[in-house]
Amino acid sequence: MTSEERVADEPTGETVSQPGGVGVRLRALWRALVIVWQFVPLLWQWGRDRKRFLLFGRSRSVAPETQTRRARYLKNTFVDLGPAFIKLGQMLSTRPDALPRAYVDVLSELQDNVPPDAWATIEPVIERELGDDIDAMFEEFDTTAISGASLGQVYEAQIDGQRVAVKVLRPNIRTRVESDLRVLSTLLPVLTYGADPGQAFTLENLTEEFAATVRREMDYGHEARMLREIGDNFANDDDIAIPDVVGSHSTDRVLTMTYLDGVKINDVERLDELGIDRPALVRRLEEVYIQMIVEDGLFHADPHPGNLAVQPDGTLVFYDFGMTGYLGPRTQDQLLDFYVGLATDDVDRVMDAFVEMGALDPMADRDVMREAFDIVIEQFRGEDISEYRIEQLVGQFETQLYEFPMRLPQDLALVVRVTTVLEGVCRTLDPEFDFIEIISEYVMEQGAGDDVREQIKTEIQETVTDGTRSAVRAAPKLEGALDRVEREELLVKTVLEDSDGLSRVLAKRLLLGIVASAGVPVSAYLYTVSGLQPAALALGGSAAVIGILAWSFRRRRGPALSSPQFTRHEMQQRQATDAADGDE
Repeated sequence: MTSEERVADEPTGETVSQPGGVGVRLRALWRALVIVWQFVPLLWQWGRDRKRFLLFGRSRSVAPETQTRRARYLKNTFVDLGPAFIKLGQMLSTRPDALPRAYVDVLSELQDNVPPDAWATIEPVIERELGDDIDAMFEEFDTTAISGASLGQVYEAQIDGQRVAVKVLRPNIRTRVESDLRVLSTLLPVLTYGADPGQAFTLENLTEEFAATVRREMDYGHEARMLREIGDNFANDDDIAIPDVVGSHSTDRVLTMTYLDGVKINDVERLDELGIDRPALVRRLEEVYIQMIVEDGLFHADPHPGNLAVQPDGTLVFYDFGMTGYLGPRTQDQLLDFYVGLATDDVDRVMDAFVEMGALDPMADRDVMREAFDIVIEQFRGEDISEYRIEQLVGQFETQLYEFPMRLPQDLALVVRVTTVLEGVCRTLDPEFDFIEIISEYVMEQGAGDDVREQIKTEIQETVTDGTRSAVRAAPKLEGALDRVEREELLVKTVLEDSDGLSRVLAKRLLLGIVASAGVPVSAYLYTVSGLQPAALALGGSAAVIGILAWSFRRRRGPALSSPQFTRHEMQQRQATDAADGDE
């Protein structure tokens, strides 16, 4: 009842296994009922947040404690629903553009540690896939799994005197996960109903990305190809170790690799005992990922501590290439431009690169986004960010949380995930870690040609010179401004944007007026040429347009346009009003 086919995987064009048939459809139907039932309490609460009585009423504000409680319910629901939803929760934990911060923080606690299946269920899978008995294919085979994840589990064995790691896909896991993916794609329109375009874009994009990523993770043939390709890219780097694939003992459900020992990268005490230079290790780790992303366009996309290790001589070891990312040449160039913007402290260049990559709405408020990017860049530099600045920025988006103009295409979503996870690893190893400094050095030394490097070097020098000149000029100007404040002579002028669409309304009225004024001569012409009936129709249409024009001038509540100049007294009044509204 269940069959499998090879389907094309975007964007690499490779094929991966995907189950189908009646079995998958029947299981998907049953899982849909189970999943909907599990999510009913949350959907009810989210619906009431938008409209207090579901179909009507005002929206409700949600306290942080309530958000955290709901996030824990969501986390437990993901665990109960099984492997696909555990993976989904892990992905959501790296996507603050999809969920509020409270949900992201709680879902980041999700671990992919699942008790391994019994050996009696795994042994037939290995023998069926490799076509022989375990004893005939391996000199030794430890039947106790050394690690267990939601999709597969790993065993240690020996072939021709060489230690190997054997990764085995759990029995029937593809059918189970494919059924859940179908349910998610079916329920997506329900989740995006009533959502603003930005959030709908994010959810659709995330669902597609998640489905493609999980299908690749369940195809060990794909992982073997990624191991070989990325391994070839670092074949000449003695300080990078990537397992070799043992092709004679591998299929799309069983992957046998050379066994590589190493200390888990976040085991700081053990690394210090080995005398590992942690800041140098961080620098090398970042350089490797920048090379994979910007130069190679093919990168290891799951750098959590369980997939990174260090050998006694400082060699970096990479495990688990089931989750990998691919970038086209155009995206690589745009990312390099983004890194150049970081290196030269050019926030506008950074924003332009995001716009080019389709990750930022070109109509976004540049001033607000510049402040947001400034905070992110300072955080990358390891600087302490004042809570007031963050609260002030969040406050500007609080009423339109999901209208944030950031949009993450699928290829960039994995880059963001890698950057986020990797930063946590690097901060553990070196609290003084400065991502921008590493980016600057890499871009100048390796990330571009000689001409570009010289240009970047010049830009950096100009940035430093301009910064020094500005600092000298700013002091007397600042002192003068403070003097005016003390004398209460400082006037603050504000220019309001056309947030009410006044220009659009005026344009429509102008157009209606032109059409209405043309009605009389057109009617006269039609009367002389075609008779009374066409002329009457033209006059009737003109009268309707005049009616619409008159209706557009109906009295509205509140002024259509104002140009206030704020005084200190008015500001105090507004602050008092806002505080009173907040208490209510």
